[in-house]
Amino acid sequence: MKSVNLLVRIVRMIIPWKVLFCFSFFGCSGVQSSFDSKVQVEFQRQPLALGKILTKSDIKHLPLPVQKYLLYTGAVGKNQIQNMRILFKEQMYKGPEANPMDSSSEQYNFFTSPARHFYMKANMMGIPFRVLHSYSNEKAEMLVRVASIFDAVNLESEDLAMAETVTVLNDLCLFAPSALIDQKIFWEPIGPLSAKVIFKNGRFKVSALLFFNETGELVKFVSDDRSALQDDGSLRKARWSTPVRDYKEFNGVKVPTYGEAIWNYPEGDYIYGKFFLKNIEYNLKERKP
Repeated sequence: MKSVNLLVRIVRMIIPWKVLFCFSFFGCSGVQSSFDSKVQVEFQRQPLALGKILTKSDIKHLPLPVQKYLLYTGAVGKNQIQNMRILFKEQMYKGPEANPMDSSSEQYNFFTSPARHFYMKANMMGIPFRVLHSYSNEKAEMLVRVASIFDAVNLESEDLAMAETVTVLNDLCLFAPSALIDQKIFWEPIGPLSAKVIFKNGRFKVSALLFFNETGELVKFVSDDRSALQDDGSLRKARWSTPVRDYKEFNGVKVPTYGEAIWNYPEGDYIYGKFFLKNIEYNLKERKP
């Protein structure tokens, strides 16, 4: 989102405010259409299969705190998760001292062949922003469109795909606990309240440390395999952490409803996003209207 701030300054210089005011009444329909299309293709590529119940026997190979986490969330005894749809409200920050920009998002994840499609809507100074993150077939793209006029960010690279592989793992750990028995996931026990998770998807291999509390809740995800987008369009490798809390039950599964996205830079931590879960649904047959 930092690159968006740079483009906002450019927009203010080159586009009259009356024009911006007019554009603010029109959505960035092209980004929405692209998101809808990608999700639809994913449902066709990964149709919902006959469900399998997750049992205690299925999780006995996991580190003990991870087993306790799956039991706490209620994932054991329910159908394993094949896909999910998540709705968030967010507060995004352009810098450590900046005021938040309110936004909302919709995302779909698919787990048979790991895929994630995330669409965010926001407005800043009357200017509409639309953000699309897509990850599928071991490829990733990021698009930020400003006022339907031009793309502030249009990125597709190996580094981005690696970063988005971490994001997929984060979603899986936080919101799809029953999928943690997937054959693409490997474990290293660390202690009674922590474990290392390793996720291999094709040519990409990423890892994270998971931290739990005594109750069994996953309270923090930390990875060194993700990169932050800089103002010049480059990606900077940095530690990424997502502390979460306020677990609530949705469709019989407990998940965190509040989380922060933090870059742990050597010069100091930067909380660039606060996420408020509004709804989550599992094992959908088709795209929701």
